[in-house]
Amino acid sequence: MSKQKKKRNKPYTGAGSTAVRPQTIRVEAVQRNRAQLWWHERKRVLKPVLITAGIVTIIAYLLFELFRVIFG
Repeated sequence: MSKQKKKRNKPYTGAGSTAVRPQTIRVEAVQRNRAQLWWHERKRVLKPVLITAGIVTIIAYLLFELFRVIFG
């Protein structure tokens, strides 16, 4: 058996290569009213905050009802 030659896996990046490919930029063109625009801009921050506030509110209500049943 003869020694097999290792295959080249490095892409060519010389002068004739197409190393830099054009990037596709996607733009979202939607007509929104003021409320929708405000929500769209702040959704990334507000969603976790609102979910956390909702969970805290539910836990506080359940604790209030539990204490009312125990001590009432």
